Amino acid sequence: MFEVLVYMFENYIDTQFRPDDNTLSRELSAAGFDEEDINGAFHWFNQLESSAKKPELFTHAQHANTRIFTEPELKKISGESIGFILFLVNADILNSAQRELVIELAMSLPQPEISVEEMRWIVLMTTWGASKTGPDKTKEYLFIEDVLLNKEKPTLH
Repeated sequence: MFEVLVYMFENYIDTQFRPDDNTLSRELSAAGFDEEDINGAFHWFNQLESSAKKPELFTHAQHANTRIFTEPELKKISGESIGFILFLVNADILNSAQRELVIELAMSLPQPEISVEEMRWIVLMTTWGASKTGPDKTKEYLFIEDVLLNKEKPTLH
């Protein structure tokens, strides 16, 4: 399913036009994707779009908070992915509500483990989704895009 998400994101991110679900489903089937993965990707994107409308995604935290990861989260999300999320929170790229959305979306994917590359895509899709419905988050989105496409580790200054 993750490959379907990346395909949809890469092909429709910069376009104002997104085909209806039936047309898009036929296109994805023609590209060789499984119907179950296509339906799962639609559900995942719908979850992202509805969550991106929440106002708390656009507020800055007034204080730092601690996140305790559950056993299932630690089992599924790689240590490097967790480190990446925490880096983004510490760099004030993600607030705590966005962090929770990223974790929720990662946990809803069917694969048994989320690699750091997959986590980068999830964060990229999440920040893009938030930028489309909330205040201008272009700076954060561009930072995440650079981190995704640049394989060197980012540094805080």
